[in-house]
Amino acid sequence: MTPSESTIHLHLVSDSTGETIHQVARACLVQFEGVKAIEHTWFLVRTPAHVDKVIAGIEAHPGPVLVTLLDPHLHSKLEAAGRKLQLPVISVLDPVLGALHHYLGKKARGRPGRQHEMDAAYFSRIEAMQFTLMHDDGQHLHDIDHADIVLVGVSRTSKTPTCLYIANRGLKVANVPLVPGISLPREVTTATHPLIVGLTNDPNRLVQIRRNRLLMLNQGSESDYINLDEVRREVTEARRLFERQGWPVIDVTRRSIEETAAEILQLYQGRRDSDSDRD
Repeated sequence: MTPSESTIHLHLVSDSTGETIHQVARACLVQFEGVKAIEHTWFLVRTPAHVDKVIAGIEAHPGPVLVTLLDPHLHSKLEAAGRKLQLPVISVLDPVLGALHHYLGKKARGRPGRQHEMDAAYFSRIEAMQFTLMHDDGQHLHDIDHADIVLVGVSRTSKTPTCLYIANRGLKVANVPLVPGISLPREVTTATHPLIVGLTNDPNRLVQIRRNRLLMLNQGSESDYINLDEVRREVTEARRLFERQGWPVIDVTRRSIEETAAEILQLYQGRRDSDSDRD
C-alpha cells in the first residue's frame, strides 16, 4: 500500500441477499481515490441474535456500516450500537422509501427480499434470457421480429455480454454478427418490431482484442481478422450499413458493458415513449 492509500473496514448489513447494498457500496467507493475497503458482509440478518453477531463484528473491526434492514427494531438496535461506537450507520434505502412514501401516500410493506420473489417479472426475465441465448450470434433468425432489441456489429464488439445484461431486465435481445463479404440477412433488415442498434469499436482496439482472443484459442496470428487495414475497412462498411438503415450507433470503445447497456435501454425507452405519444 502506498502512503497516499488508506484502508477502512466497511460493514454491509442486509436482511436479504445483499445485492442492493453491495452495488451501492461499489458505486460509492470508486469515487474515493486511494481508499481500499475491507468488506465485512452480513446478509439475511433477520433476528436480534443475528444483529448481536453483527455488532460484535463491528466492534472487532470498527468502520462505517451500510444497512438495508426493513425491520425497525433491528435497525434501531444497530443504530444504537453505532452511536455507542461513534460509527456512522447509514440506511441506504431510507431516502428512497421516504420520498416514495411522500409521493404515493402509502407505507412500505417492510418485507425483506421482495425483489427476489418469483412473480410475473421473474418469469419474464427467465423467458427473456432463454430467447436471448437462443438468438445469440445470428441464430434462429426466423422469429427475430419477436425480439425487443437487436444488436448488430462486427466481431468482438461485446454483443453477447451486452445482450445478456439487458435480458436480465426482462427484454428479449438478439444479436447478429457482421461478417466481411456476407450480406446481412434479410430477416434483420426487414424486421419492424425490435429496436435495432449498431455497435462499433475503434479499429486499433478491435485488433488488440481479436489478437488476444486468437492467442487464447492458440490460433494463428496472421489473418485479415487482425489486419489493421482490413479491420478499418470492416468498421467503415459497418458504419455505412448502419447509416443506410437509419439505425442508432454506439461506439463501445473503452465503454463497460453496463454503460453500453444503459445507453441502449435509454434508446429503447425513448422509442417506447415516442410510440405511446403517437397512440
